[in-house]
Amino acid sequence: MKIESIVAGGLPRDLTAVGVPVVSGTEGPCLAPGVSEAAASFGVPVELDAGWCTRRGFSGSVGQTLAFHSIALAGRPASTTVAARGEEPVLPLSIVFVGMGRAVQPDGGAAAEQVRRGVAAYVRAVGEGGTAAFLVPGDAAAGGLEAVGLVVQAATEGALLADYRFTEHRTESTPSGLDRLVLVVPADVDAGSASAGVERGIHVARAVCLARDAVNTPPGSMTPTLFVELFTRRFEECPSVTVEVWDEDRCAAERLGGLLAVARGSAEPPRFLRADYHPASASERGRRIPHLVLVGKGITFDSGGLSLKTAAGMETMKTDMSGAATVMAALAAAADLEVPVRITALAPLTENMPGGRATKPGDVFRARNGKTIEVLNTDAEGRLVLSDALSIAAELAPDAIIDLATLTGAVVVALGKDVAGLLGNDEALLEAVRGAADRAGEPVWPLPMPPDYRRHIDSEVADMKNTGRPGQAGSIAAAVLLAEFVGTVPWAHLDIAGTARSDESVGYVAKGATGFGVRTLVEMVTSEPFLDALADLGPVHTTG
Repeated sequence: MKIESIVAGGLPRDLTAVGVPVVSGTEGPCLAPGVSEAAASFGVPVELDAGWCTRRGFSGSVGQTLAFHSIALAGRPASTTVAARGEEPVLPLSIVFVGMGRAVQPDGGAAAEQVRRGVAAYVRAVGEGGTAAFLVPGDAAAGGLEAVGLVVQAATEGALLADYRFTEHRTESTPSGLDRLVLVVPADVDAGSASAGVERGIHVARAVCLARDAVNTPPGSMTPTLFVELFTRRFEECPSVTVEVWDEDRCAAERLGGLLAVARGSAEPPRFLRADYHPASASERGRRIPHLVLVGKGITFDSGGLSLKTAAGMETMKTDMSGAATVMAALAAAADLEVPVRITALAPLTENMPGGRATKPGDVFRARNGKTIEVLNTDAEGRLVLSDALSIAAELAPDAIIDLATLTGAVVVALGKDVAGLLGNDEALLEAVRGAADRAGEPVWPLPMPPDYRRHIDSEVADMKNTGRPGQAGSIAAAVLLAEFVGTVPWAHLDIAGTARSDESVGYVAKGATGFGVRTLVEMVTSEPFLDALADLGPVHTTG
């Protein structure tokens, strides 16, 4: 789908549909701020008939759509016949009211998410082919130019993510989406800000779709080696990114005991992928360039190892490398957007299989930082591979570390499948991550890490064990173990076990991989609030 923005007044002649955003007010649905003039050119009344909307079940809630037809368009004859002098016929337009929920100012995350979801519903509603327009809500005087760009970016993301389809392994043609979407911004809006918003939205959506593609790919076609090849090719487009790949021998030489312990049962060799982004135009904050390290769990298929999962439990386990796909895709987007901070992305990659050499319950291994872990459940393998990656991250002495992992089923019990768990060791960093997630429209919720819960992972024979107490605080116990490998570096952990995959297509989320976390990470490294918080965290840490 091609997306562009225009200022109201220059509409293309080949429109087949127009989306008109509607908010839910106290007295019924009403047009969203800033769209009345453009909507009127299509014959849409400035004030909507609440009774008419109610009879059609339309209240203006987020994602609702209501379609009807009109042939009125400013500057064109209201006729479906060929006009005089060989002009093109004026085709009937589908006018689609698009619910935006409660009216809010266009300068916050809630407003952007409403637009994101509304445009996604509109794209799904208008069907295949052709050119459609959407009237972007907003009031430049109220929200400012930055707000206009954010809303247009959200609209672009919503459209492209709703249009996503994974069709590589289908032999029959599948329905295609729109050919072109025109985002119509109010006449008093700066066209440059709108165009920049479209450009940002395209980069972000491209990264989310890359992560979705990687996770949706069958596990036999997305082994550790093939994962590395996929992202190495993507980084060839980014001159500011360097890539380093460790094979199995190098992993052994680098003392990656956790990664190798999980990999032992698989015929596929493990890999460790490191990508570094060095900005061409760095932004010094406090006389230095902030450095952020991203770590993603990369289990390309998880059978559970000798602690074997059920057949049903394995059906979606290609999703277990979502963290790795997310951090690598986000790094690519950051490079495309030329963000002004240094970023390193680390991904420990392996399958978890029950082969003859597989790690056994009761085995003990030594992680890179020298600490030992007793493995009591080989299906709690994510924290094992992350122990090495987090150790390396801490050795880099960055300003902060953020890891993403499909780590525990317990987080789904606690928060469901729409909210990720957020844990860590630094309140300022956690608040900054949560703020970025809110602005990006990816909900997270903080969980506590009481110091006394360290005893949940006490082992009789090693420094720690890889399981907590049965039925108690599973997500917290896993995070407590991860904390053993970051030292005093500010660290945040996002448990995306529930949010990484969707059981249905809804809004801008397609059934299957969601790419959850990409938008949050990109929001972090492109927003002044997060970059200021990152710089304030300070560079002096220990890795003990």
